[in-house]
Amino acid sequence: MTWPSPRGSPHRRRRAVRAAVATVALAIAFGVGLALGEALHDNPRPDGTRTFVRTLKPLPLSPAPVTVTARKPRP
Repeated sequence: MTWPSPRGSPHRRRRAVRAAVATVALAIAFGVGLALGEALHDNPRPDGTRTFVRTLKPLPLSPAPVTVTARKPRP
C-alpha cells in the first residue's frame, strides 16, 4: 500500500498557487482602483462644473382684477 506524500500532489499545489496568485492580483487591482478613485475625488479639475444652490424669494403678487357690472337703473 502506498501513502500519499505529505506535500500533496503537484496538481493540487499548482492549483493552490494559482488561486493565491489570483487572489493577490485581485487585491492589488482593487487597491489601485481605490487609490485612483480617491486621488480623482481629492483633486477635481479646476475648470470643472460648479453647482450653486440658492433659494428664490417669491415676487409680490399684483392685486386681483375687480369685475364691475354696470346696469341701467330701473325706471
